[in-house]
Amino acid sequence: MSGSTPPQPAGRGILLAILAYGIWGFLPLFFLLLAPANAIEIVGWRVLFSLVLCAILISVTRAWGRLSGLLRDRSVMLTLLLAGILILINWLVYVFATLNHEVIQASLGYFTNPIVTVLLGVFVLGERLRPLQWVSIGVSAVAVLVISINYGAFPWIALALAFSFGLYGLIKKRVGGRVDALSGLTIETMWLAPIAVAQLIFVAATSGLTIGTLSILQTVSMCLVGGVTAVPLLLFAGAARRLPLTVIGLTQYLTPIMQLLIGVFLLHEGMPMPRLIGFILVWVALIVLTLDRFLSTRSRLGYVTST
Repeated sequence: MSGSTPPQPAGRGILLAILAYGIWGFLPLFFLLLAPANAIEIVGWRVLFSLVLCAILISVTRAWGRLSGLLRDRSVMLTLLLAGILILINWLVYVFATLNHEVIQASLGYFTNPIVTVLLGVFVLGERLRPLQWVSIGVSAVAVLVISINYGAFPWIALALAFSFGLYGLIKKRVGGRVDALSGLTIETMWLAPIAVAQLIFVAATSGLTIGTLSILQTVSMCLVGGVTAVPLLLFAGAARRLPLTVIGLTQYLTPIMQLLIGVFLLHEGMPMPRLIGFILVWVALIVLTLDRFLSTRSRLGYVTST
């Protein structure tokens, strides 16, 4: 018998999920390396370098045939165009939040994303809420009100991130069975490439591009922005194939937890008591939502077993 056993699919899946959400959790620190570039320039390069990296990966994996088939599918192309627009909005808002020291509010957006997903299921898909889901949404609404009062303004960054990413996930589910992660990101960035070029032309004509004009660290980091976009997405795709949705749903909280800790302890953003109370209410809502998901899953499994 050998001294070590190969990791099981579930164990490998958990490792991939932790790596994916861990990279996403560290993104605030990475984007701060790109300052004084603004969000428009950073996202412009993010799109173009992601497209280049995707082209390289498709060449290495010899997946051009699969991609060309998707490019001929009008329904897939239009769906991914809409997905691309939503992820562009998400990227712009997130990078803007990081550069303007609103990482805590950005983390709130990803904490509330599961609740927004439930709301989208009701208003877009016509699903009916279970009692615990009603409780979760009610508590989260109170949390948004408390946080809004504390900020003295509507927490638009958090809600823009939550709704853009929630809608992005909803749209991606429509083509999820036909489009793998690499092909999907490639097509989305293909659609966004003209917009990205326009963004960079705008920045060059106004404040001026920063890439290659400051430090070697800033330039190298900007060139790596495609990697930090594509790599965690591919890791997540690998995890999703190996893990049940309940496990994925729990590991996703690693990202906003890391963002919150970075905002509070490394960037020294304010966390006064009223804001903390708002976050606690969001966490209560998430606990209720997780409990509902657990009970619902156990009920379905019990029904299947009994029949």
